Amino acid sequence: MQRAAVFVDAGYVFAQGSVLLTGTRQSREFLSLDIRNISIALHDAVASRSGLALLRIYWYDAMRVGRPTPEQMALADFADIKIRLGQVNSAGEQKGVDALIVTDLAELARNQAMADAILVSGDEDVRVGVVLAQQFGVRVHLVGIQPARANQSRSLVQEADTTIEWDATIVRSFLTYSPPVTPTAGAVSTAGGVEAQIEPLVASLSPSDLAALKSQFTTTTQVPAEHDRSLLRIGRIHFGQAALSATERTMLRNAFVRLVLARQ
Repeated sequence: MQRAAVFVDAGYVFAQGSVLLTGTRQSREFLSLDIRNISIALHDAVASRSGLALLRIYWYDAMRVGRPTPEQMALADFADIKIRLGQVNSAGEQKGVDALIVTDLAELARNQAMADAILVSGDEDVRVGVVLAQQFGVRVHLVGIQPARANQSRSLVQEADTTIEWDATIVRSFLTYSPPVTPTAGAVSTAGGVEAQIEPLVASLSPSDLAALKSQFTTTTQVPAEHDRSLLRIGRIHFGQAALSATERTMLRNAFVRLVLARQ
């Protein structure tokens, strides 16, 4: 089939994108992805290297709380993007992502579902997938983030048919770094400001999850653990600190309950 498929290692995009923008690797919680603009950048890569119609974009990432994050759900909702998720172990390392990339490269090539592959990664472990795809006649085009020679496996680069390097202008079009705010002495963030940050989390709830939470919150204000972890992460970003006080945690949870109950 004369189509091109795209394979994106999200860990590479966030890690090396943040290095390019800030000079050092940043935590994912301080990075924002513009899904539309990275889709445009990937479509441009397909057009410049293959000129073929797009099959789809495969987005590889890891679940951090045992379920897709709001960002991953938003990606899954976007046209032409298919989410493929591994896991994060207790040490914070993502597991299974590289294996998913290798498997999909090989299977799509074997089934003649693609003629070209655009691969955004730098990991040596995906090289075998490139080799397998090429054995079925697929041309593989490797996308790196500047300076690619410093963050991509040399053997992976050598295996690829062509290479592309995204510079800071391209990366800034889809990736934004928002540094944690250091609060001034005595400064207190208002609940209203926090609610604006919590609203996207509530909006990402499925109808069944929303209904279950509404029912639960009629008898208790205890937030389920899977939502509480996301809520505290939002709080750490909002308050610009690694540890939250009991008062701040309570304010976050109360705001979440109010927003859930108010949502139609």
